[in-house]
Amino acid sequence: MKKILITGAAGFLGSHLCDRFLNEGYYVIGMDNFITGDQKNIEHLNNNPNFQFIKHDVTEFVKIEGTLDYILHFASPASPIDYLKIPIQTLKVGSLGTHNLLGLAKAKKARILIASTSEVYGDPLVHPQSEDYYGNVNAIGPRGVYDEAKRFMESITMAYHRFHGLETRIVRIFNTYGPRMRLNDGRVIPAFMGQALRGEDLTVFGDGSQTRSFCYVDDQVEGIYRLLLSDYSYPINIGNPHEITINDFAKEIVKLTGTNQKIVYKELPVDDPMQRQPDISLAKKILNWEPKITREKGLQATYNYFKSLTKEELCRSEHKKFENHIRK
Repeated sequence: MKKILITGAAGFLGSHLCDRFLNEGYYVIGMDNFITGDQKNIEHLNNNPNFQFIKHDVTEFVKIEGTLDYILHFASPASPIDYLKIPIQTLKVGSLGTHNLLGLAKAKKARILIASTSEVYGDPLVHPQSEDYYGNVNAIGPRGVYDEAKRFMESITMAYHRFHGLETRIVRIFNTYGPRMRLNDGRVIPAFMGQALRGEDLTVFGDGSQTRSFCYVDDQVEGIYRLLLSDYSYPINIGNPHEITINDFAKEIVKLTGTNQKIVYKELPVDDPMQRQPDISLAKKILNWEPKITREKGLQATYNYFKSLTKEELCRSEHKKFENHIRK
């Protein structure tokens, strides 16, 4: 039985990866410190004999007993509301955390896949974004703590690959959505759906002309799975190339939820990208992968999940989640 360590296991995407690799017959070690993850996302795995959970902060030394075949490094804040509240921790998990896990992979002779992001492209001057575009990132802007942490992750991972011969994989993840997202994490899909469920107006930042491309979680997990088992060591975009403006997307959410909420406009945050669309030509060629699930189907599944939450969960603030971590 192959053994895999998944960091950020209690997060939205990490928990779905745990499910996938367990279903594929792996022994899965999940690791999380719950700074942004939620124990509820993995509680259904508590009695699974092939799942082990370790509560740990990967910015500290990571020790795993016995053999290890693969590592998926998905520990990181992943939304603006997170990394703007905990900027130091965001930089640390991208630098110290990645260094620790690359060292573990080297010691165990394990293959490691790191979760990078479309944010390495910043506010792109090239559209759509392909892997050979170097990006347009403001290193000292408020979003720089996340963007540069991920860019550093890619750099140190390639250094370990070239210098130590480590088997490495890099996935550049574009906007992903689905069940287990946090309603209050600040990203557009849970924000719009949460506002609709609470009877609030939908908030659009800027004039709504900025674009995004949304990939359903099952498609994203399939792409990551194929990349891990591939022979390709350089970054690959995994995302859905079907682009939509935020204005049009807000209208889709109003229609989906059957609400009569208005769309209200607020000032655009600093360095918020105006365009986001992946060029997935490389994923098609190398991995024979492209998304299969339509936005209509994916949004309905996501909305059904959010509707199942309690009233308390719908209204819960995330502010207290960071209190014990804010000075570390």
